Amino acid sequence: MRYFIKLAYNGTPYHGWQSQPNAATVQETLENALTLLFKTKIEIVGAGRTDAGVHAKCMFAHFDYVESIDKSYWIPKLNSFLPKEIVIYDIISVHEEAHARFDANQRTYEYHIHTFKDPFYKDLSWYHALPLDVEKMNEASKILMEYTDFECFSKTHTDVFTFNCKITEAFWTLKSNQIIFTISADRFLRNMVRAIVGTLIQIGLGKSEVQHLRHIIESKKRSLAGFSVPAHGLYLTDIKYPYL
Repeated sequence: MRYFIKLAYNGTPYHGWQSQPNAATVQETLENALTLLFKTKIEIVGAGRTDAGVHAKCMFAHFDYVESIDKSYWIPKLNSFLPKEIVIYDIISVHEEAHARFDANQRTYEYHIHTFKDPFYKDLSWYHALPLDVEKMNEASKILMEYTDFECFSKTHTDVFTFNCKITEAFWTLKSNQIIFTISADRFLRNMVRAIVGTLIQIGLGKSEVQHLRHIIESKKRSLAGFSVPAHGLYLTDIKYPYL
């Protein structure tokens, strides 16, 4: 039987989602917990990969298990066993061919910036003290939805078949001393959101004009786009499936 697991995590102590040698990851931590508690080897497939230090308010993964799962028992059991940075919200029975990565048709990220020094945001938001023109940043964000090829925002030398992504929303909001960027698309390239934010920050600082974003996108050159903002301000906040 196939199950989806819905979880969230603080990515600060982890070297990203995906299992790798000699580094603590969310995937490995979760697989170890499931394997120990279910007393059989459990391997999970995540909806995507988050880099070291990136957080997830909503992540899905799938795994196979031969028995029916009573989630009223297993969710509290797993949460009591997992480290404090990871929480399980739900375990959902799905059809045998359901796939956490390939079936997702929309993902949403947020990037959090705080404009006044705050020790409680240290690992959860990026501190940026210089004033930003959020109105211009929002104007530029609308341009993103006019394009589909985002090679200029992709990590170089990455193994992908296409750089096409359909962005359905991209906007900035102000909340007291916080500025939050929200972006949704059918898929994202590696490092794409952090590169977009860095590029929009350059516009917000007045170092680049709004319309220059078109030139950057059409160039397909990563070297023309802005810097990649720090990982700890990035959150995966939602993933949608046609059957959930």
